Amino acid sequence: MLFTEDFLHYVWKFRLFNRLNLRTGDGEELEIFSAGLHNSDAGPDFQNARIRIGNTVWAGNVEIHLSSSDWQKHGHTTDHAYENVILHVVYRDDQPLVLNTGRRVPTLELQSRISANLYNRYHNLVFGHQTIIPCEANIASVDSLTMQNWLTRVLVERLEKRSATVIAELNLNRGDWEETFYQFLAANFGFKINALPFELLAKSLPQNILAKHKNNPMQIEALLFGQAGFLTDKLNDQYPLKLKKEYDFLRKKYKLTPVENHLWKFMRLRPQNFPTIRLAQFAALVMQANHLFSKILEIKEVKGLQNLFTDIKLNNYWENHYRFDTESPPSSKNLGKASIDVLLLNTLGLFLFSYGKHNQMQRYIDRSLQLLESLPSENNNIITDFGTLGVKIKTAFESQALLELKSSYCNYKKCLQCGVGNKILNLG
Repeated sequence: MLFTEDFLHYVWKFRLFNRLNLRTGDGEELEIFSAGLHNSDAGPDFQNARIRIGNTVWAGNVEIHLSSSDWQKHGHTTDHAYENVILHVVYRDDQPLVLNTGRRVPTLELQSRISANLYNRYHNLVFGHQTIIPCEANIASVDSLTMQNWLTRVLVERLEKRSATVIAELNLNRGDWEETFYQFLAANFGFKINALPFELLAKSLPQNILAKHKNNPMQIEALLFGQAGFLTDKLNDQYPLKLKKEYDFLRKKYKLTPVENHLWKFMRLRPQNFPTIRLAQFAALVMQANHLFSKILEIKEVKGLQNLFTDIKLNNYWENHYRFDTESPPSSKNLGKASIDVLLLNTLGLFLFSYGKHNQMQRYIDRSLQLLESLPSENNNIITDFGTLGVKIKTAFESQALLELKSSYCNYKKCLQCGVGNKILNLG
């Protein structure tokens, strides 16, 4: 048989073996009251187990190996952390276990107690030749309650990982949530391809400088376009020339250094997604919404959050321009619904969760999850693959959870640690 030690951990944890007439290798009667707590750190595999051997009830640790001889191979013989092991659980008992103290550790052999069906289901998951995910042949058969519970847990895991990045930046910003939110929002305005220059722009232009000019739209636009490096070239139109004049003054006043212009990407982007248009939209948002993060904490309805981005008004110049000095047919340059959804998902949802987690305020965590439930599913290859397997995906709550499931569980075949994998293994 081909399996890993993790499989035996799983079998022991959920008692998925024949427990009739259990006996140790020495022939003593064995009864299991508690398998103990699975230990993912150094030391014995399960802690605080309770068992009865003969007439004596024991409480202590359980160690699990493929073969009992692995005890010595793994260096446990000289490790004092293993001296209070009360039971050695193995697939094959090939060698009696005697500690340096002379105590003989009781051994339970599972070789003849694991069903062939369970092993086959495990083998197909972990060692099969799937093309998308290990459980692709079975995932559609998992009941909706199990699926929903596991996706909720996995989504929270994803948000906790991402919120760690938020808190790290928050610490760099000396606990300033507004500044940290401003930086993340700017990066997400770059929509992946221009995320880096947008982030560098925000970090080179602190929000408190913009706040000093909140009543002067021309100066806000000058600061953002200037710091982005778009006002260094020769310009012809009156609007960019005015921006350049304002920026030259403000740059000297605040001793600013602009972002290198070559970092911005235009290639393979639709004109509506050009960084110049995104900057114009970001400038309009900055002018319209002071203390934006504080407002987000106060707004309880999803519609209110969406309105923060749908009501922004760009400078009239952009009605018939995508770039400076290049006229184009008139068209609306406001943020589209899909773009707003991405910002709500990647910035607002994340920050509501991070703020709630950091301050131990469950209502903000709940609002974050509710926001994701209200947004449509993302559309990418991974989500499409899950859809072809029969997984129902309607909301960003589900799509985000599935992205985490794929990256943290499926890609590493961690089926034994997965609620979906556990369910499939127990279907037969």
